[in-house]
Amino acid sequence: MEYKDYYKVLGVPRDVAADELKKAYRKLARKYHPDVSKEANAEARFKEVGEAYEVLKDPEKRAQYDQFGSNYQHGQSFNPPPGWEQAGGMGRGGHSQNFSSFFESMFSSGGMGGGDNFFAQGEDVNAKITITLEDAYRGAQKSIRRPGGAVGTINVKIPAGITSGKKIRLAGQGKAGPGGQAGDLFLEINIAKHPHYQLDDNNLTLNLPIAQWEAALGAKVTVPTLAGRISLTIPEGAKSGQKMRLKGRGLPTKIPGDQIVVLQIMTPPADSAKAQQLYQQMAEELNFNPRQALESLLDI
Repeated sequence: MEYKDYYKVLGVPRDVAADELKKAYRKLARKYHPDVSKEANAEARFKEVGEAYEVLKDPEKRAQYDQFGSNYQHGQSFNPPPGWEQAGGMGRGGHSQNFSSFFESMFSSGGMGGGDNFFAQGEDVNAKITITLEDAYRGAQKSIRRPGGAVGTINVKIPAGITSGKKIRLAGQGKAGPGGQAGDLFLEINIAKHPHYQLDDNNLTLNLPIAQWEAALGAKVTVPTLAGRISLTIPEGAKSGQKMRLKGRGLPTKIPGDQIVVLQIMTPPADSAKAQQLYQQMAEELNFNPRQALESLLDI
């Protein structure tokens, strides 16, 4: 249903005094009274004016309406909370009056002198939090500022194995409702870029530099993982770009991810006489042509 701006209906400001409110009501009531008005929508307007005045003339109802209305604007959709009792009100002089569903959702009957308190559910809030890859792997405790400029901080438990884009729900940490329960805070996880690991969902990729002789002869090398270092066997004749899978060494999700090790063969610099001599010896003694596969293209 649509939120009704009773101040706008009566054409008065929100801080209008009681006597000015009464004057505005009487003027509009005379204008739209069905017995005298020639306006096409006189009866509907007369009821609307009467409903607005019925609320704003009563200090308790007006305070209740003002507290609720601060979170809404004219024309916005209004949905009463589950279980909210709706009942028709009694008009002036004890005669039954057909108030709108909006009015009935805010005020129970039982006499127009005072309605039940309205407890509106607060709004949910969405926010983002950036964590390190190590936090995502091991889990962590974080402290964040309350959203929306509220004072204080909130402690957040980051579960181990969480991935980017996942949301953590913090019940009752959203915006407070007018007299009612606060909404929830939904924190979307963003995992910061890591200087060495690349993250793809729950899998990790690590570029592993190896020496030429380790690639040629094979070797055992130490490889870092988020759980600690392990020993990895490099096969003889390994190629640059070759991938080796460390199963279950990625993020510890329900089905743990893997760590992919990409071999990167590094060439030692020829920055000394000894190094230059070794390279020259390799060039003379090794029958190695790295471009052999391209020989047929060279004949074109």
